[in-house]
Amino acid sequence: MQQEKLVIQSAPHIHSSMTTQKIMFYVISALVPAAAAGVFYFGLRALMHLLISILLAVLTEAVVQKLMHQPITIRDGSAILTGLLIGMNLPVAAPLWIGGVGSVFAIALVKQAFGGLGHNFMNPALAARAMMLASWPSFMTNWTTPFDGLATATPLAILKAGIPNTTALPTYWDMFIGNIGGCIGETSALALLLGGVFLIYKEVIDYRIPLAYIGTVYIFGSIFGADGLNSGLFYLLAGGMMLGSIFMATDYVSSPATARGRWIYGIGCGLITMLIRLWGSYPEGVSFSILLMNIAAPLIERFTIPKKFGEVSKKNAK
Repeated sequence: MQQEKLVIQSAPHIHSSMTTQKIMFYVISALVPAAAAGVFYFGLRALMHLLISILLAVLTEAVVQKLMHQPITIRDGSAILTGLLIGMNLPVAAPLWIGGVGSVFAIALVKQAFGGLGHNFMNPALAARAMMLASWPSFMTNWTTPFDGLATATPLAILKAGIPNTTALPTYWDMFIGNIGGCIGETSALALLLGGVFLIYKEVIDYRIPLAYIGTVYIFGSIFGADGLNSGLFYLLAGGMMLGSIFMATDYVSSPATARGRWIYGIGCGLITMLIRLWGSYPEGVSFSILLMNIAAPLIERFTIPKKFGEVSKKNAK
């Protein structure tokens, strides 16, 4: 009679078919509709931005890992995702080299310098956007209208300028489908929401962060927004709100792992976004709010970790 053997092995003891590569390509797939919408509205130059950003991100990861005598992991898709997000965060009128510089910065300095995937303390694509905005503000705020490429202002910039006549703003339908000025991949709320629903359905992202973020922006905007405007809805559809809340704030590495922590993190992102949008000098606050909450994520996680089974609190132990 054959006896069963006791197998002793190290963690993890629970295995899943969801690999890093599969997660990355799920997210990339979810971004395809928004990227395609950007190319549709802004033309082939938008596609060139996306391709250059992706190519430089992948090349930088391979070169840095080669120089550091590490295994080359470009097949896991993380560098492709970072490059795609950087390209989607660019105005189509920006110089074609700027996305490549952003990709090199994101991969070499924000990701690999801290140990590679899983060790970066903030979202590399957002850090690259902040760097490019600080270094080349005129390039990073050079907006054009879809199809004809004429210079324009984003809906947030129009509102920030204090134009009293709200008819100067685009319609909610145009903002929903993406027929407005803005970054290549952030204008179509419809395409981004479709990608978000797909990721939640596949259990790739947790609904708590996007829901807390979106809900906070809607409530805060409804209370403190401009008169004569459905401010809550406007602030959801304008700028990088959907791209940031669904695809960037939910980054595994730079967001809390606890359920309560994710609610707090999402609410914090929403509050900081609206504080910048309403009372800051810059019309958009999504990138900066997520980066600030990335820094706060370890502290949030520390105070929201569930108690161990059987653990006695210090108060009851006395």
